[in-house]
Amino acid sequence: MIYLDNSATTYPKPPQVIRAVHEASSRYGFNPGRGGYRQSLKTAEKIYNVRTKAKEFFGVYDETGVIFTGGCTEALNTVIKGVLRKGDHVVISSLEHNAVVRPLHRLKEQGIISYSVAELGENDEETLHHFRDKINSHTRLMICTHASNVFGTRLPVERLCALAHSNGVLFCLDAAQSAGMFDIDLNRDGYDFVCCAGHKYLYGPMGIGLLLLGNDRIIDTLREGGTGSESSSYEMPRYYPDRLEAGTLNVPGIIGLGSGLSFVSSRGIDKIYRSESSWIRQLYRQFSTIPSIQMYTEISQLDRNAPVLSLNVKEKNSEEIARILGESYDICVRGGLHCAPLAHQTLGTSETGTVRIAPSVFSTEYDRGILVNSLRKIN
Repeated sequence: MIYLDNSATTYPKPPQVIRAVHEASSRYGFNPGRGGYRQSLKTAEKIYNVRTKAKEFFGVYDETGVIFTGGCTEALNTVIKGVLRKGDHVVISSLEHNAVVRPLHRLKEQGIISYSVAELGENDEETLHHFRDKINSHTRLMICTHASNVFGTRLPVERLCALAHSNGVLFCLDAAQSAGMFDIDLNRDGYDFVCCAGHKYLYGPMGIGLLLLGNDRIIDTLREGGTGSESSSYEMPRYYPDRLEAGTLNVPGIIGLGSGLSFVSSRGIDKIYRSESSWIRQLYRQFSTIPSIQMYTEISQLDRNAPVLSLNVKEKNSEEIARILGESYDICVRGGLHCAPLAHQTLGTSETGTVRIAPSVFSTEYDRGILVNSLRKIN
């Protein structure tokens, strides 16, 4: 099997991550913070160590600003529903994933908030201008993807964050496709909230994510329940991380994520990015020799984008191409709209969708050659 659907989830996982998840199930299968016995305390210590590791990896002000979630979608929902109040306005980009659009749409349908979509410009200055035009006196939050999960397009998020703050607006970064791929430092860049998927380019297991807090602002809870702290109170604690971590934590997922963070750190984010970007550039050049293949990114953009390439084979359906690659050649890619209809509207591919190719640190030159030859045969 040749796996090139790493924007959905990375596979395979590093061996040390697999070992860490197994060890968590066999040695740390106890509820952290819920018992005074040795095993529970040792498990809580392991969780704290991962929290500290994430704090250092992302430049969070304090380990209490590292919140473990069930994934990036839960982290985004926590911010959206925990920050916004009736009458608030939100600005988002035209590349956002449904993890952002759907909760906002529901709140809009309920008459609670409104939101505006800032179009992608031909350059960063134009994109900033579009965002600036969408801000009004009711704007409370700006949400922006770091990089498109469909086209890899990287937005000027550092400058957008500064724009938001200059207008008294909070900024939330959707780092589902960038955490582990681009350098993110909350202390340096000033993000109020960063939402991460643990199972993508942080190489952790599925079912784990991160909400990173840029300050100690108290936001409303998405869910309530046991925390192992202040158990006599009917109210959720006001301090983090307990306030946003109701219920039993995903111990194997967290410990696996900790091992994924170590894997990425040992490889080096810059080295990982250069390797995968080079892989995509070589693929782009090879596809450029096949007239029937249409790509949606200029090669000049590949040096700053996330290493993702979307394409179509003319006169063929993207989902059909993905199916043929899987069934006939055992190549795993994704076709369709990739849960990001806004992005496809922006690039004009709503009717066709695209075939998305996303490598990882484990993708090889051999994998690329087989993919190119397979598409030549399909064509």
